[in-house]
Amino acid sequence: MTTRPGDASTDRSAALLRARNAVAVVFALNGLLFASLVSRIPDLRGRLGLDNGQLGLLLLTIAVGSLVALPLTGRLVARFGARAVVRSGAAAATAGLLVAGVSTGAGLVVPCAVGLAAYGGGVGLWDVAMNVEAAEVERALDRPVMPRFHAGFSFGSVLGAGLGAGVVALDLPLLGHLAVVALAATAVVLRVTRDFRPDHAADAGSGGSGGSAGAPGEVAPPVVDGRSAWTEPRTLALGLMVLAFAVAEGTANDWLSLALIDGYDAPRWLGVAGFSLFVVAMTAGRLVGPVVLTRWGRPGTLWCSCGLAALGILVVVHGGTPVFVAAGIVVWGLGASLGFPVGMSAAADDPVRAAARVSVVSTVGYGAFLAGPPLLGRLGDVVGTLPSLQVVALLMAPAAIAVLATRVPATSPEGADGC
Repeated sequence: MTTRPGDASTDRSAALLRARNAVAVVFALNGLLFASLVSRIPDLRGRLGLDNGQLGLLLLTIAVGSLVALPLTGRLVARFGARAVVRSGAAAATAGLLVAGVSTGAGLVVPCAVGLAAYGGGVGLWDVAMNVEAAEVERALDRPVMPRFHAGFSFGSVLGAGLGAGVVALDLPLLGHLAVVALAATAVVLRVTRDFRPDHAADAGSGGSGGSAGAPGEVAPPVVDGRSAWTEPRTLALGLMVLAFAVAEGTANDWLSLALIDGYDAPRWLGVAGFSLFVVAMTAGRLVGPVVLTRWGRPGTLWCSCGLAALGILVVVHGGTPVFVAAGIVVWGLGASLGFPVGMSAAADDPVRAAARVSVVSTVGYGAFLAGPPLLGRLGDVVGTLPSLQVVALLMAPAAIAVLATRVPATSPEGADGC
């Protein structure tokens, strides 16, 4: 049978759209799983009999697991492909949550910490691999869609937070809640990752410029031209910016519910609802992000984001009344919404070095996302959970300086328009 000239192009377009949808679903499932765990943090504290500092140390085990896995992810993706690494990460995260759930029910802190560390390791693999895949899909689509992939994470978080608020209000068991969500999410991940792009790594490795291309499904480790991406000033500046925004987001995930409960004597369900409002605002910011970025460019948009995040946190801490606190949560969520995804896009500006740089920036960002907020637990024990949030507002100052690194380099295919 003769193939018409347009058929191959149509098939490639259809495959790219399937890959885009698959990446969006994987982001959403990641958010669903994370928010489901976050919604049960008050239960972890209560059932295990922990104070804020002890809870912070327990949550730090998630960061430890991730920080062990994150530096390895680039090489694992290079060897096995993004599809396999995402699947492995989802399976490890699910197993870790099951162990943590069983241990919490039995009141056992150490086994719970082991389970959370396994969950953190799985999430580290999953997160970096899906961002590498997302960067490739974005570049193939040739438009700024990364914020909407991260909006998929936020959609999943909204669903997870809403579901969490409901099961907490009904006083349903923590283990049953986490087990059902995690097992279902992993099953869907195994299915949708079949639609990941099989040739994205070869494109990233060659960049169309005669570089050494790997086999389909492979990407290069974080070394380019014999030089590690960890030594590049622009990449490190992007990492600093993403670090600050990741802490702003991660702090809300870990501490916002407890800050409302401890600082304003809110009921437990209302604390979880406050976290849900934050996630809704994050989602909205990421959905409209591509429009704003197209109009104002990366630096202008992110400077505004820094200001909004800092302002929102201060209003939450000092607002006093429900109306002002709710408004502060919304402003905080909008401000924190774009830093991480834009950092991923900026790291992928040069297709030849995209995989290496996305891996480095993802590692810095997710490390901060997971490690930063638990460290606030000790400060919360001294000054209170709510006042301790002000430290995060201060991080927006160095982030505003590092925003300059998001400008498109003159040597990149996109040019030097700063968008």
